[in-house]
Order: sequence, then C-alpha cells, then structure tokens
Amino acid sequence: MSDLILVLNAGSSSIKFALYEASDDPRLRLKGQVEGIGVAAHFSARDADGKSLGEQRWTDGIQPDHELATEFLMHWLRAEVADGRLIGVGHRVVHGGTRFAAPARIDPEVAEYLSRLIPLAPLHQPHNLAPMRRIAQQPDAPAQVACFDTAFHRSQPEVEQALPLPREITGRGVRRYGFHGLSYEYIAAKLPEIDPCAAQGRTVVAHLGNGASLCGMRAGRSVASTMGFTALDGLMMGTRTGSIDPGVILYLFDTLHMNASDVSALLYKRSGLLGVSGISSDMRVLMASNSARAREAIDLFVHRIVREIGSIAAALGGIDALVFTAGIGEHAAPVREAVCRGCGWLGVELDEGANSGDQLRISSATSRISAWVIPTDEELMVARHTRKLLRG
Repeated sequence: MSDLILVLNAGSSSIKFALYEASDDPRLRLKGQVEGIGVAAHFSARDADGKSLGEQRWTDGIQPDHELATEFLMHWLRAEVADGRLIGVGHRVVHGGTRFAAPARIDPEVAEYLSRLIPLAPLHQPHNLAPMRRIAQQPDAPAQVACFDTAFHRSQPEVEQALPLPREITGRGVRRYGFHGLSYEYIAAKLPEIDPCAAQGRTVVAHLGNGASLCGMRAGRSVASTMGFTALDGLMMGTRTGSIDPGVILYLFDTLHMNASDVSALLYKRSGLLGVSGISSDMRVLMASNSARAREAIDLFVHRIVREIGSIAAALGGIDALVFTAGIGEHAAPVREAVCRGCGWLGVELDEGANSGDQLRISSATSRISAWVIPTDEELMVARHTRKLLRG
C-alpha cells in the first residue's frame, strides 16, 4: 500500500486538488477540481495521463459550500484510491502573516492564528481555511500542513517589507508581504536545471495569470515583489486594479459616496482587464477580439508589467534573466513579445520563432538578458513541503 499526499488549493469558488505518491520527489497520481461552488458546482478528476476518472454536477437542491465540497472529495478519494494510505493533506494558504516563513503543521493554535489573518486576505484566507476545518472533523483525520504564499518573500530586506506609515499601524502587521510565493519557489528550484547562471544571478520572474505579480530574485531568494500588504497591489490583473493612487480611493468614498463593500468589489472584481475592456478578464478572449477597448486593456497590462520590471531591476541592481510563468505568461506569446520589446533597453532580445513555438528559451543567442518560459507547479511545491515536514 503506497503512501499518498493530497494537495488542496481552495479559491473563492473552487477547490483544485492533486494526489501524489509520497516518494522522494512526489509523483502525480491524479488531479481535478470542484468548480462553481455555491452556484453550479461541478466535480471532475483525471489521472496523470489526462484520462477522466469521474465527473459530477450539482444542478438541483442545495449547492455545496467549500466544506461540503471537501467532504465529497474525501469520500470520493477513499473509494477511488483504495490501494493507498493518505498520510497528509497539504494546503496552499495565501497568508502566513509575520509568523510563518516556512510551512507549518496545522493544529488548533495554528488554525486560530491563520483565522486572525482573514482581514489581511478577505477574498482568499476564509476559503483556504474551510477545507482544513472539515478534514479535522473527520475520524482518523490525516495530518495537515499549511504552505504559505507569503513565506518565500520573508527573505526580503526589511526596507522592502516596510511601509511609510506610523508605527502604531505598522506594528499591527501592516507591511509588504508579497504573494505567489509557492510559484516563485518552484521556479527558483527549477531554474538551476535550465540556466545555472541565471539561477545564481539576478532574475525577474513574471507570474502572469488572473492574478499577476513580479518577483526579483538574487541567487534564488526573493529580494523584491510587486505585491505588498494584499494581493491587490502591483500589476494590473484580470479583475484587480493593481497599484492605484490612494487619492482615487478617497475620491470613491467622498465624491461618489461608495461604501467599503462597493469599493472592495470595484477594486477586486470589476477592474483590471475586465474593467478596462468591458468585455472579459480572460486574456484569450481579449486577444481574439477586434474591439479597440480590448486592445487598450492588453496595452495597459503590458505597460504596467514593463514599468514594474524596471522597478524590480532597480531593486536587484540589474537583471540577468527574465522568466515568464502562469497562465498568461506560459501561453500568451503576443504578451511575452510585447513585454520583451518593452524591455529591450535592459538588453532583452527576443527570438520570435522560439517565442511562437514550444521553446523554453525565447531570447536570441546574442541577448544580454536571457528570457525563458517555465511552467509553474504550485501543487507539486506543496506536496514536496508536506512530505518533508511530515517525515521530518
């Protein structure tokens, strides 16, 4: 009977899952998701080769919330993988606060601390915690491990994490944290296999998806990030504004008389690519559109990335490599091309053929700065951490 590790990545309306064999380097056995939670929930699972293992839709009656979806998933796994023993569940958790710079085994005290961080990540943290609660209530519950998106960035200099606010406010944990850390940690672990020189040098990694950010790494350690106190800061995203003049927020309150809930919904859910285009938050839809507003949204997205790459390069004292990852970074060749063109002043020379093909390196042989496309794997990173922590 093989030992297994389950990885859960709970979002606002979905739970992505992946099951790994707990070998020295965990091997994927199956993966899937429960999406549309609370609206029209849909469960699907596939094995490591992409073969369907099961599917279910909730169309009538009560829709499952995150806890009930977790219970359904655990029941399905027990039946599907009868030849395995689940030794642990690893959770992607957005916020670890100032306390956690590494993964942690979840106990009631840790869970209570993480719940106190909900105000710092109100759209993510509650959903991260819900599956933990449900699993802990089960008989013979497996050990659970929290892996934090903020932990990788705790290596940043104190000046990078500080905010220019009175100490009675920053003393309450108001500081720059940075996010997407599990993705960046995976890239940092993968880069030595692909470009050892870049891995030891100064690398800007662009995690471009519905959520988007940049991380500047020196020798595989985080030095600077575009996201700060919340996952709302930095780059323009699918539905999020990214960095915005605080005076705009005051204007929304004082002149447009919006309340806090309205402003939160505007900044998190109605802005970014969706807000500028008025069409979609999906880059694939916008690139296929003939709308001038779609083009404007893409141009602004790229412009913000190029500006912030300059900022991260300044924090690093230069740049040796540029890496694209996540959904847009891995699949939107025109976006990568536009970003590389905008970074020509840094020494990036694009190889158009490599960029449009299925190539890891997309910069020319003579480019002073190497540019890469490296698929990320946050779930594998969580599985590795979980195995290591549970086995000491």
